[in-house]
Amino acid sequence: MPLLQLQHVKRIFADGKNNATLALKDISFTLNQGEFVAIMGESGAGKSTLLNIIATLDQPTNGKVILNNQDLTNFSEKKAAQFRREHLGFVFQNFNLLDTFNNRDNIFLPLVLTKHTYQDMQQRLTSLAQELAITDLLNRYPYEISGGQQQRIAIARALITHPDLLLADEPTGALDSHNSEKILHLFEKVNQQGQTILMVTHSPLAACYAQHILFIKDGIIYHELFRGNQNKNDYIQQITDNITALSKEEII
Repeated sequence: MPLLQLQHVKRIFADGKNNATLALKDISFTLNQGEFVAIMGESGAGKSTLLNIIATLDQPTNGKVILNNQDLTNFSEKKAAQFRREHLGFVFQNFNLLDTFNNRDNIFLPLVLTKHTYQDMQQRLTSLAQELAITDLLNRYPYEISGGQQQRIAIARALITHPDLLLADEPTGALDSHNSEKILHLFEKVNQQGQTILMVTHSPLAACYAQHILFIKDGIIYHELFRGNQNKNDYIQQITDNITALSKEEII
């Protein structure tokens, strides 16, 4: 069942001096409910611009973004902010936790903004904390825990709203390989439980956890890759081969 549809999305940035940059040329794809999709491409390919448009943090110059049958491109700033709080979850490279709040309150923050009761927040957190192995971290502060632990807190904050779509922007970019794999296993686990995930990454290891990969080049979807029944090592090798071929414009 389609959850997200992009239809001929184009984004041009102009500086007011007759200079224009074409960030996205023509992007169309469908993300189905329960899928885990990765977006890859070289720096400047348009990955972050695309994620910002889907997140309603930016508007396309042309085209449509439809999530749950709602056209996001017509939203006012106020409606877009409300939509983000109620329907989207975010995981960032640098965690974006508030050091003045303990970890519990960081996780609660999006529910506080939508005026949920404390009882409801605590009920949601109890099972989530066990699942993410963060129960003993809740009364501590972000600066008191490791990067990998901070990212688990950030994932809890993203998931506690029960989002339709989880958007992850280089979620392992600030982590070592050990903590990266822990975070990716968590993503795989919540996806298997039904959470739809769209992740931007430059890492073949991270991308191999997705069932479907979109390669972006020069503002278009240049190639797609599906895992199918491949084992992890073969899939990583195919991802790496395609990244190399993408840079040479010789997609295989």
